[in-house]
Amino acid sequence: MRFAVTKVCASGAKARAGLLQIGSSGVETPALLLSTRKGLPAFMSPDLLSSLPLPDSLLLNVCPTHFIEVPPSKTISNIGGLHRMLGLPDHILVAAAGESTECLPSSDATNKFGASFETPAGRKLVKPSDYMELISCLQPNLWASLADEVPAWVNEKRNKTSVERTLRWLDACIALDAASGRNSLGVVVGGSSIEQRKLCATEVSKRNVSGFWIGGFGLGESVEERCSLLNAVTDCLPLGKPRIVSRLGLPEEVLEGVASGIDLFDSTYIYQLTMGGFALIFPVDVVEREMQNGVFDSSAGDSAKINLRATTYRKDTSRIVDGCTCFTCQNHTRAYLNHLINVHEMLAQILLEIHNTHHYLRFFRSIREAIKAGEFDIFWKQFVENRRSQIAAAAM
Repeated sequence: MRFAVTKVCASGAKARAGLLQIGSSGVETPALLLSTRKGLPAFMSPDLLSSLPLPDSLLLNVCPTHFIEVPPSKTISNIGGLHRMLGLPDHILVAAAGESTECLPSSDATNKFGASFETPAGRKLVKPSDYMELISCLQPNLWASLADEVPAWVNEKRNKTSVERTLRWLDACIALDAASGRNSLGVVVGGSSIEQRKLCATEVSKRNVSGFWIGGFGLGESVEERCSLLNAVTDCLPLGKPRIVSRLGLPEEVLEGVASGIDLFDSTYIYQLTMGGFALIFPVDVVEREMQNGVFDSSAGDSAKINLRATTYRKDTSRIVDGCTCFTCQNHTRAYLNHLINVHEMLAQILLEIHNTHHYLRFFRSIREAIKAGEFDIFWKQFVENRRSQIAAAAM
């Protein structure tokens, strides 16, 4: 694995563009890790996945705890690993132990032996040895170590215990995987404690890891806490290795993360939107926006998403987004999607996931373009201001 920072914002800002190269596949950052269920996005088969923008869609987040018992991990190993089983030889698979809809970590049930997860096979205590057996069978390109993630409301003593366990498990995981030569990601935890976050980030940086997975967010912290914690962590991490953050998926959260120096984002935002019948429609194309007096012209501002369940779309024969080149917008109307959703046809989720994924990948591409042009701060400020004005207008 190779990672290089190609552009850093001026004036001491942390936002940066980079290139992650694994084998023959290369992806520019900041980028999105596509959330998966057992290796694929929830409603997309491999042929539909290939219709998404390349190389932006090559990054897949896989959850090893999805594969506990079903199918047996040895079966996946005999096939030749997850790449072979999925038929996706060129995709970059990044494995991390928990995700926010199905395999939830439980702080209360975790102990010194391992982390407790709600999995498809029930609640399981996963020890470092169990976890690394899964990693060995799945053979991902990158894997994040087992970690003790805690919610924001725990006390300082529990935060300290979380860091101690995570560092101990990181050392155990690295030792168990030493012979394989796979690329590892050290996990940074510490709850809402800036002191423990800094300590964990500093200690993880001393280990032989290829990058960093910043966990424990989206578990009850406030927006103000999140910004402070993110900046405290990234200040302690080396510049030449990729940083991944989990459970930050809203556009505003992504922009905050990019401003803090995050390179990759893992979230279930697209999945949640799709399950709710929502379609993303906010403007994303920086190239087509004109700069006027240092401000992006966004006179055609829209809300971030629309609810296609609503009866107002029953006779709407327009595309979800004019000019969108995704398969859904090129072939189907809002009216058809409204019909599919309201008759509970699974094709609705398939078409929605295609559009939402395509649209959000374009959003990340615009972020990269803004960083390269030296205009990220303007892009971020204008995006947030537009969203606030839209929300205020909708509330009136």
